Amino acid sequence: QVQLVESGGGLVQPGGSLRLSCAASRTIFSIYAMGWYRQAPGKQRELVALMTSGGSTNYADSVKGRFTISRDNAKNTVYLQMNSLKPEDTAVYYCNANYRLYDYWGQGTQVTVSS
Repeated sequence: QVQLVESGGGLVQPGGSLRLSCAASRTIFSIYAMGWYRQAPGKQRELVALMTSGGSTNYADSVKGRFTISRDNAKNTVYLQMNSLKPEDTAVYYCNANYRLYDYWGQGTQVTVSS
């Protein structure tokens, strides 16, 4: 079992920045792919950024060049640095850990981009 705890959400003005954190309960990054997803009201959950166990990254087209996923293996923590935020980035952001049939989610953290 893996517990994931997100933090760092909040209210930010358009053009601002936030950094989300996802702390895992144990060392998993060498095996699990880590992802950030988001779900806006009335919309399906979508992948925002993904980092494989080998460190490769992939981003949704809507966030390329603005968001960066990274990890600190010593802290068992994955980050999502979000810059140049737009109102359409408003959503609940979820951290995910996936390895074959093993799939874990955090509780989510709200990000609101508004003036």
